[in-house]
Amino acid sequence: MNSKKYNNIKISISIIEALLSFVLIFIFVYAGFSLQLENFVIDIFENKYWQFLFFVLILSVGMSILFFPFSFYIGFLLEHKYKLSNQTFGQWIWENVKGIFVSGLIGIPLLLFLYFVMLNSAGLWWLYFAIMLFFVSIILAKILPIFILPLFYKITPLEDESLKERIIKLSSKVGLKVENVFKFNMSKNTKKANAAFTGLGKTKKILLADTLLESYSKDEIETVLAHEFGHYKHKHIIKNILIGTFSSFAILFVISLLYSESLNWFNFKNIAQISALPLLMLWSMVTGFIQTPISNVISRKFEYQADRYAVESTGKPEVFIQTLEKLTEQNLGDKEPHPLVEWFFYSHPSIKNRIKRIDLYISNVKK
Repeated sequence: MNSKKYNNIKISISIIEALLSFVLIFIFVYAGFSLQLENFVIDIFENKYWQFLFFVLILSVGMSILFFPFSFYIGFLLEHKYKLSNQTFGQWIWENVKGIFVSGLIGIPLLLFLYFVMLNSAGLWWLYFAIMLFFVSIILAKILPIFILPLFYKITPLEDESLKERIIKLSSKVGLKVENVFKFNMSKNTKKANAAFTGLGKTKKILLADTLLESYSKDEIETVLAHEFGHYKHKHIIKNILIGTFSSFAILFVISLLYSESLNWFNFKNIAQISALPLLMLWSMVTGFIQTPISNVISRKFEYQADRYAVESTGKPEVFIQTLEKLTEQNLGDKEPHPLVEWFFYSHPSIKNRIKRIDLYISNVKK
């Protein structure tokens, strides 16, 4: 099956890329290249922060060049091979350039803050950085639909008044005040379809992909939005922020201990030594490997809850199942991944397990 082959290729390449990243960074530190790069930037700049930024820039550019073939294959060639992409090579490059710009705009101040607290707060750097990440995550959640998404998509009010009324009526069931519904031109990049509920507070927005509007009935779209409202009903956005905050504090604390302990292994002098900082990346990869399946278990639980709400609120389980099947087909999702693959890699349950849960819920209601 094309869908299984497509997903297996993506997962396999992601695993290879992650392992290769870890090995190359380890060699970079162990072989003394990190120390050589530190000496190079110290010779050019006197200011510690400029030394740090230039070190990070050279390392980032080097890794990007080395891993460009992976990004190009997964992001462009593979999508075209399976007829999912609508992008030319130039458009794909431009979207990536915009992504790098946004990442730099957010990431550079965060990195400078990280280096500042490492220089000035000794062993508590992880605490201050975790607090900063919390506030940044709140700000990003609020500004995403207003400032970031419009850089990548054209967002316009939904013109279909009858569909808009359905969605507004559905949103009122969860106590969500919606004044407008928007569509975005997802088709400029892909043939896949999606819908999203983004933002916090007054910046909340309901977004429907043009690919969804073109290929799905009003009933089908209603069930998709009901699923998204299920996340709101169960306060998943707030829960994810709280879980993310707790995990970032815990993980950064663990990383700080492992980082400090490993400095002596490579004869580094202190936690703020620039050439030692790639060790943070290594420990982040290790903790990320442990965190990923745990986060995905929680995410899949939330998805099941949102599915159940979609069925409860619309009373259209058959339509919802049909919509899930269509979306899986259109997005080339693996309908039945290996249980271990689903457990580790999937933030959403497989279509097989989602339908099984819906059928179980319906049969229990009928009893």
